[in-house]
Amino acid sequence: MPFLGQDWRSPGWSWIKTEDGWKRIEFFGHNLGENNNDIDLEELCDDNKENLFVGDMCEVAAKKRKKNFYNNNTKSQFVYKEKWIYVQKESTRERHGYCTLGEAFNRLDFSSAIQDIRRFNYVAKLLQLIARSQLPSLSGAAQKNYFNVLEKIVRKVLEDQQNPRLIKELLQDLSSTLCILTRGMGKSVLVGNINIWVCRLETILNWQQQLNNLQIPRQLSNRMTLSDLPLHMQSNILYKFSDACDIINLGQATPTLHMLSEDWHLWKKLCQFHFTEKQVCGHVILSERGHVDWKLMYFTLQKYHPKKEQYGDTLHFCRHCSILFWKDRHLALVFKDSGHPCTANDPDNCLTPVSPQHFIDLFKF
Repeated sequence: MPFLGQDWRSPGWSWIKTEDGWKRIEFFGHNLGENNNDIDLEELCDDNKENLFVGDMCEVAAKKRKKNFYNNNTKSQFVYKEKWIYVQKESTRERHGYCTLGEAFNRLDFSSAIQDIRRFNYVAKLLQLIARSQLPSLSGAAQKNYFNVLEKIVRKVLEDQQNPRLIKELLQDLSSTLCILTRGMGKSVLVGNINIWVCRLETILNWQQQLNNLQIPRQLSNRMTLSDLPLHMQSNILYKFSDACDIINLGQATPTLHMLSEDWHLWKKLCQFHFTEKQVCGHVILSERGHVDWKLMYFTLQKYHPKKEQYGDTLHFCRHCSILFWKDRHLALVFKDSGHPCTANDPDNCLTPVSPQHFIDLFKF
């Protein structure tokens, strides 16, 4: 029996008749600005009266403008600005194939995420994990999109002068991976010509040089500085840090901060935050005076155990509908919007924060 209603699985493709034959009109996005390359509706009506209904003309014109906008204003034709994606791990009668890591990286809006200070470290860590092991598994479009996002991150760091150390580590891992893969070109599954990858490697080396030459100018102003705060407030600020390198770098600013950064209570709390009690008890290090050297213990534990990851905001995975998405906290508070089309009675109880490593593990079949 034929299905007479609207097919919910796919709206189908839109086609237009041209001098060269029938061509498919592709849809690339939603929120677009004005474009001067609009097609003439009257001309479209005259040429295709036998092929298009009057009600479809506006839709065809809108899709044509959207296509021209992306082709003329982006480096990659695979540009999406979606906040969620359905993670499909097997074929069904309605859906064939499965969702890959490259598809998820393409469709989720990472370009906008790096502009959010809460999500910047998350995206940078994800790019670093992909660079270490998952780069060959990306499709050609995903690899191109990867380097577009990476370029935006480097530009942001050079302009804002924030988080240079994190991006240096990312570029170092990426350059090491590319050196190995380009040497074995033909044996690896890197998509594209060898010259393209050599050019990308040269670009990465150039970015590394720019970051190494980055100098943060000293701020000359009469405003209150960190050194003007009372000692207990400076100490409280240090206790908010979760990265040992940040504590050491801040301790080099002034003698007072250096004294506060050497406080054993600070390093004890840092060890307890990143490592379990069992891990701490297995690597007890005593100083010459017989006291526990918590600072040395932290760097020793770091060699044997992974540190606890902490991010301001992460991707979320809905266990009820298998959707991976960015959760908009403002919409969640004001409109009680879960951030994705969930059919559960209580969507919040179905959400699981997704770490960068968990994001990659979701697409290992």
